[in-house]
Amino acid sequence: MDRRIAPAIVALTLLAPAASFAQARVLQFRSAEDPASPPDPVVCANLPWKQDPPLPGVDAMIGGSLYTYETKESTGEVVTKGGHRIGKATACVHITNFAFTPGRAEHFLLQLTLPDGVYTALGTCTIISNDMPVNRLVLGGCNLEITSAPAGVIGGAVTSLTTFNPFHVLGFATGSYWTAQIYDLGHGPEDHGDSDHAMEWIGEP
Repeated sequence: MDRRIAPAIVALTLLAPAASFAQARVLQFRSAEDPASPPDPVVCANLPWKQDPPLPGVDAMIGGSLYTYETKESTGEVVTKGGHRIGKATACVHITNFAFTPGRAEHFLLQLTLPDGVYTALGTCTIISNDMPVNRLVLGGCNLEITSAPAGVIGGAVTSLTTFNPFHVLGFATGSYWTAQIYDLGHGPEDHGDSDHAMEWIGEP
């Protein structure tokens, strides 16, 4: 690490609040469309991107159930059969372009009802492709900040690899694989210390 940067990092660490040392919990689960878990219209009633004049485009709601999943030990391939239902989700997305152009980011709000309570996360989903493995099937990735959570949670992030099927292409469903990194108040730091080689600068920062 650059010696000129290290003292600044130490100073920031000393000034940081104690909550910054909260330890992360990581959850991994998948969501799938489920008639038993329709979207909740209340979640999408007052979306934070609503403004006057309104943004171009339309809003859509997506509902589903949340499930655990397993992977093959030898390859890491996901086994979709089985898994336990652990909750439900409502997603609200603002769509500005029905071409679903790769690289385009759209507003996205997610509410997760999990065993320990209700989480809300807000951010964007970026279109990855609109023709894989068939035309008009949309792959995307969501990057969301946790904005509300059960008591004792100070924040975190939720990301996804998501399949959208807005045109009802036969044989495919809307669903996601999610990773949530959640920080709880009152937990100590990670068991392992930071490494000087965790991030190395290329050239002068």
